[in-house]
Amino acid sequence: MTVTDVAKKLNISADTVRRWDKKGIIKSQRNNNRYRIFNINEVRRVYSKKNGDYSINRYRIIKSAKKTIFTVVDLFSGAGGTALGLENAGLHHVMLIEFEKNAVATLKKNRPSWNVVHDNIANVDFRGVNADIVEGGFPCQAFSYAGKKLGFTDTRGTLFFEFVRAIKEIRPKIAIGENVKGLLRHNKGRTFETMLNTLDEVGYKVAYKVLRSQYLDVPQKRERLIIFAIRKDLKMDFLFPKEKDYIITLREALKKVPATKGYAYPEKKKQILGLVPPGGYWKDLPEDIKKEYMGASYYHSGGKTGMARRLSWEEPCLTLTTSPAQKQTERCHPKETRPLTIREYARIQTFPDDWKFSGSTASQYKQIGNAVPVNMAYHIGKAVINMLEGKKNLKMFTNVKVEKYKEFNWDQLSLLAPL
Repeated sequence: MTVTDVAKKLNISADTVRRWDKKGIIKSQRNNNRYRIFNINEVRRVYSKKNGDYSINRYRIIKSAKKTIFTVVDLFSGAGGTALGLENAGLHHVMLIEFEKNAVATLKKNRPSWNVVHDNIANVDFRGVNADIVEGGFPCQAFSYAGKKLGFTDTRGTLFFEFVRAIKEIRPKIAIGENVKGLLRHNKGRTFETMLNTLDEVGYKVAYKVLRSQYLDVPQKRERLIIFAIRKDLKMDFLFPKEKDYIITLREALKKVPATKGYAYPEKKKQILGLVPPGGYWKDLPEDIKKEYMGASYYHSGGKTGMARRLSWEEPCLTLTTSPAQKQTERCHPKETRPLTIREYARIQTFPDDWKFSGSTASQYKQIGNAVPVNMAYHIGKAVINMLEGKKNLKMFTNVKVEKYKEFNWDQLSLLAPL
């Protein structure tokens, strides 16, 4: 269906259809002429929701009944979002590395059988460890380019260096790297170029893709850069998860969510946010209150859309941060005037309700906010399993060719990186 078709079916304007597409309420695709087109089943779903039919709830924690023989070493494990998703896909963990004590306690509390190593990764010797996969959401620090080789030695002293050292010592068949989309642009692309060169130098061919979690069974608009590296002596295709033709709304995600602790607003802030409608933000406030609440930010040109933000029931949640009550990235409940609770945060990141988090309330929010959504990790795991099994051209996955990164025009990188 075209934009015009959808507008007529839903009895809304074409501009509203385009706006809903941008906000993630409805998903479009592009045809060969670059026009927006919409899957008819997706339009039916939105039509039903628009008319108050909430009987269909797509929210679930996806788990495969089939276990595989493939093994994983999980680096920078955090609260276990990636590790749990890979386990749900059918993979087995050989070792998990995490330094932060509360995250370690979370991992051990939920999976006593996992081999969790509580240490600085720089102290861990991976020689003699055998695994099919090494996975790591390495924190990204800037590199020093004094050596000008833009290779392995130039990354020394960074956590990416430790990620690659683990790969070099374990020699897995596949490595998975995960980071924020902004890494593509960091230092005009030079940081990412260094990473690609480094993986090439240690014997791996690389492909990457920006995955959008809202189309991978996650009720959240969260984009993550996923890097796949295959050992050069192996012949296998790169397969990335293919986006679904549906989204999951916040209403679906928070249905019958267990009660739990969370932050509360000071009384004055609560009164102000009480004036904001679902899906609204600071622009919906009266002018005098708007100026008082915004302060100097009122007169700035950008970076304000997260202020006084109340979430919408009918959309995926905005990207979760390490706290739901930061002024620049407010995450206020759609109906109640309060920040999202710990359990609501976990639901949105697709952690199961029985996954318990350790530490203070602030630490729990941080652990959840920093995690890779469990269902996104599941889809990544299923893609990797099919790569290891030598499968190709599957309908549920997207083939990606090896990027010839040395030919890239880094100023045009946003055009080259698949969206």
